[in-house]
Amino acid sequence: MTNTDKNLEKLPTTWDLTPLLDGDDDPSIETIKQKITSATNTFISTWKNRTDYLENPTVLREALDQYEELQQFYGLSGNIGYYFSLRNAQDSESPAIKAKLNMTEQFALEIQNNMQFFYLNISRIQPTKQTELLSHESLRKYKHFLERIFAESKYILSDAEEKILNLKSLPAYENWVRMTASFLAKEERTVLTDKGKKSKLPFNGLISLMNHQHKEVRDSAAKAFNEVVEKYVEVGEAEMNAILADKKINDQLRGIARPDLMRHISDDIETTVVDTLVSSVSKRFDIPSRYYALKAKLMGVDKLQYHERNVEYGSIDKKYDYEDAVELVYAVFYHLDPSFADILKSFTEKGQLDVYPGKGKRGGAFCAHELLSQPTYVLLNHTGQLNDVLTLAHEMGHAINNELMRKQQHALYFGSPLSTAEVASTFMEDFVLEHILKDAAEELRLSIMMKKLNDDVSTIFRQISLYQFEQEMHASHRAEGYLSKEQIGELFSKHMAAYMGDAVDKSPGSQNWWLYWSHIRSYFYVYSYASGLLISKSLQSSVKQDPTFIEKVKDFLSSGLSDSPVNIFNKMSINIADPDFWQKGIGETEELLNQTEALAKKMGKI
Repeated sequence: MTNTDKNLEKLPTTWDLTPLLDGDDDPSIETIKQKITSATNTFISTWKNRTDYLENPTVLREALDQYEELQQFYGLSGNIGYYFSLRNAQDSESPAIKAKLNMTEQFALEIQNNMQFFYLNISRIQPTKQTELLSHESLRKYKHFLERIFAESKYILSDAEEKILNLKSLPAYENWVRMTASFLAKEERTVLTDKGKKSKLPFNGLISLMNHQHKEVRDSAAKAFNEVVEKYVEVGEAEMNAILADKKINDQLRGIARPDLMRHISDDIETTVVDTLVSSVSKRFDIPSRYYALKAKLMGVDKLQYHERNVEYGSIDKKYDYEDAVELVYAVFYHLDPSFADILKSFTEKGQLDVYPGKGKRGGAFCAHELLSQPTYVLLNHTGQLNDVLTLAHEMGHAINNELMRKQQHALYFGSPLSTAEVASTFMEDFVLEHILKDAAEELRLSIMMKKLNDDVSTIFRQISLYQFEQEMHASHRAEGYLSKEQIGELFSKHMAAYMGDAVDKSPGSQNWWLYWSHIRSYFYVYSYASGLLISKSLQSSVKQDPTFIEKVKDFLSSGLSDSPVNIFNKMSINIADPDFWQKGIGETEELLNQTEALAKKMGKI
């Protein structure tokens, strides 16, 4: 794929899944299941009734080698589960595919239950023995895998207690969350969908309509949205108090002092690093406040309404067909490092991208991978918009991350912790956007820069504000025992106002918007949006200053789960526990804001 010999019209645009299965009714499916069952049963029969591997490092190495081989070639459902999950994304309306996916998931669950003894037994190795095992040369290959198990082991209860917690999860947590979500999903409202036109829309349809270019349309959607959340805010009050109490009980039983601690352990990130990130971002809330003030001026209003904060300024109407998008992204990747472009070329030629929207196809985009021995696949819904170009770069960033890990890591290290999962994707996306901006006319350039700032503000500053809202909500509940809907609303409004500043009106009803956010039901993961993007921006800054730094970026992207992010960056002479590291990434957004304000002034817009 070069500028002189593109031959792009011959690129496949649907997945080639034959490396997994030869069709939905591949006769080998039952044979594959038998192989998985046989392999796992052999492992179970070898190790389930033994304890010597919990004492002897040489024997533990033997067990881990066998376990790693299982994870490399079989996992829980081998090629079958991966294949039907991808086919379900292509055709979510097919009952036959759903049925096969459900049966495969049940098969995988049984394998998981049968295999969990190994992880649990290792987790219960005594601390003194843990230290001995971690220092043994024969276990170096699996050292961080063991470190992560041992970190969680401090908070794992007895088998009987863990079973009780699992059993109570459904009535104490899951049913509450499903209840609120189902009530909201069933709501419909008749609203303006364009000038003079009205339509009945489901609740989720109201959310996107609040970003409509016509004010009367977005105001109509916001009014309906507020009516729905007001209708169910008392339900949300009961639900939120139930799941806050459930979290408190679980933490007390496990001896966990901080509600967010288990999230950090799960994400392989030190609490001190997350605290430094949160502090660093919250000290620069002047940046989003300036951004919203700029947007208000550009839109000719004194203040934006709360529901208008994401409305796009201007018009971004340039079109990119798929072939042009591939060529553009290829050029940017090649400039960064030829190996990135080679991976894109391979994916486009081998049918690892499913490109266009289709009936029954899942919306949005993703990059999917499961086992080390399986191909990575990327799903797109390309319609020719600028966002589609950036989405291609974003998802191929994940794919490049996977392929670099594949070359360097074994099966137990093939993956990324949540704390850094979005680094590769946003790194590639931002460089592609920067390339597009170079050739854009001033009006288009200003619109794109405002859009990028909106994305950065939402990903970095808004998510940290939400994280702080979660922290204070859990702390208040534990201190007071119960929070009214008014108290929750006050906390929410307080933290949203902290980052938005005075240019966004705290519109009546906006205090209830916590109700529909699934994020706060998943507990404390939203910081990872900010950490991923800021790490990416810091790395971008280093590459711009010194293009050879891309080799260190590749080292990081190759590291997978082989060590904690702190240790991986320390090897690169980067200290992510240092506030200056986060300020470097924040500075990239501030510089974009400075440039956007200057351009708006130059054009006489403000």
